[in-house]
Amino acid sequence: MKDFFSTAFSDFTLTDAIDILIVAFVVYKLIGFVLETRAEQILKGIIILVLTTFVSDVFDLHVLNWICKGAVTLGAVAILIVLQPELRRALEFMGRGKLVRGRLTQEEKTKNKRIVSGIVKAVEELSREKTGALIVFERQTMLEDIAETGTVINGEITEQLIGNIFYEGSPLHDGAVIISNGLIYAAGCVLPLTKSQEISKKLGTRHRAGIGITENSDAFVIIVSEETGIISIAEDGRLERFLDTKTVEKKLLGIYLNDEDLPHTLSKIPGAKGLFRHMREKDEMEKKIYGKGKEENDAEE
Repeated sequence: MKDFFSTAFSDFTLTDAIDILIVAFVVYKLIGFVLETRAEQILKGIIILVLTTFVSDVFDLHVLNWICKGAVTLGAVAILIVLQPELRRALEFMGRGKLVRGRLTQEEKTKNKRIVSGIVKAVEELSREKTGALIVFERQTMLEDIAETGTVINGEITEQLIGNIFYEGSPLHDGAVIISNGLIYAAGCVLPLTKSQEISKKLGTRHRAGIGITENSDAFVIIVSEETGIISIAEDGRLERFLDTKTVEKKLLGIYLNDEDLPHTLSKIPGAKGLFRHMREKDEMEKKIYGKGKEENDAEE
């Protein structure tokens, strides 16, 4: 067994490592995408259909085999139609993703913490007073078209301004607030409603709008119920309810202080750390044996 692994990794290069990491990352993302959407159920149906086609072919069940093959052909088109929203979101995610992000300076971190503190205090007060609120945080997907449905403010994020916007007598209180680039960009905005049939009928338009915008973008949304004061969060088409301000603060800090770079992102891939460690150990061993890198010796020869 020791000889097997020694032989298998004898010609292992950096290119091989990069190749494996890219494939692992793609598979990891595809599995996550399938588990988070309706694709999980559809994938099960496809597997059953393929198995049925194979079995009917083995046992010469000609009519069943003909039907299954026709279903497989039509199924490819049907999948594109049924999963159109999910595929769109996946392509948008690929287009807006950033592999390398700049590290935040200490000044930027301090400023962002102050912004988060102001938002959390405002949400806490809105919840206590049972004042309905819908706060949308723009991320990589631009929300310019959504902002145009409301009134552009470009104001500093403060507890007082957020409270005034959602005050019942305010002309902008019924719409959503768009927060972009550390500013309250617009207020009184109209959001698209979710078309999901799985949403509880007890939830009103405010919650459906909060979920709807996250189905069409990577926005992060905080929702405060006008009837109960319950705080909810919408993200990636999903809704979390009955949250406290500590949870909201943690979520916001994760957004505003997120400055991960490429090595840190790759390290999250299963097996990546072990792969990098093996590469370092291999390089160190070669240096001890040859006195310099293997590639440098090959070049001299």
